[in-house]
Amino acid sequence: MTKEIQLTAQKVAEYFLWLAKEEGKSMTNKKLQKMIYYAQAWFLAIHGNKIFNDKIEAWVHGPAVRAVYIKYKKFGFGPIDLLPSKEEILEIPEDKKNFLKEVWKIYGKYDAAYLERLSHSEIPWQKARENLEPNMGSENEISPSEMSTFYGAKLKARQAV
Repeated sequence: MTKEIQLTAQKVAEYFLWLAKEEGKSMTNKKLQKMIYYAQAWFLAIHGNKIFNDKIEAWVHGPAVRAVYIKYKKFGFGPIDLLPSKEEILEIPEDKKNFLKEVWKIYGKYDAAYLERLSHSEIPWQKARENLEPNMGSENEISPSEMSTFYGAKLKARQAV
């Protein structure tokens, strides 16, 4: 019997960096944060549970996982060139890789600025930022329950078409 590997936000980030590299694309920390967020949001909507347990915070520039941000902070607004090894990628279960590839297909084509605007236009981030000034820092968590409800409704609307 194989033990289910619990993914972390960092592991999800590494896989997105790997996918970007495979397509010859670069990834900034800002874009990576949004990719992680959308992976969590859609996993909650589709599967009813989290793909990772790390807290996603409602920062000024959108959803962010603090530990992942800190790891890649040294790259500033430039592309991240610290890439995972093939062994690190092989640790990720195939079903999770397939799910993350689907998220990448949908959101990976967009730049960080577009993904920031998109996340800002959606209820989970807005609710987590309620009563905050636009440029005020925040450690407020974007509620997994809000993400599940919001993206679950989007999923149901798509399935109804």
